[in-house]
Amino acid sequence: MVRNLFPAGEFIEVFMNTPLEACEERDPKGLYKKARAGEITHFTGIDAPYELPSHPEVTLDTTQYSVDQCVDKLVSYLRDRKLILECSGAG
Repeated sequence: MVRNLFPAGEFIEVFMNTPLEACEERDPKGLYKKARAGEITHFTGIDAPYELPSHPEVTLDTTQYSVDQCVDKLVSYLRDRKLILECSGAG
């Protein structure tokens, strides 16, 4: 739906491909545990559906790559399309 609000080519969908199990393991606030206990309702992936994106421009597999590697992949995508420029450090 959101993609349709933008002109063609202006919307970039980034899919953080992370299995539910990994999300639960990484949950510092314990929200998944609360959702499984019924303390939180309508929680995506637990009692509310999650729909995988059908055609994301970028997919970042967070179980295979580190945060830095995911950032590098996203920055490369943006640079390749000239959406951000290469910067050199000051000094």
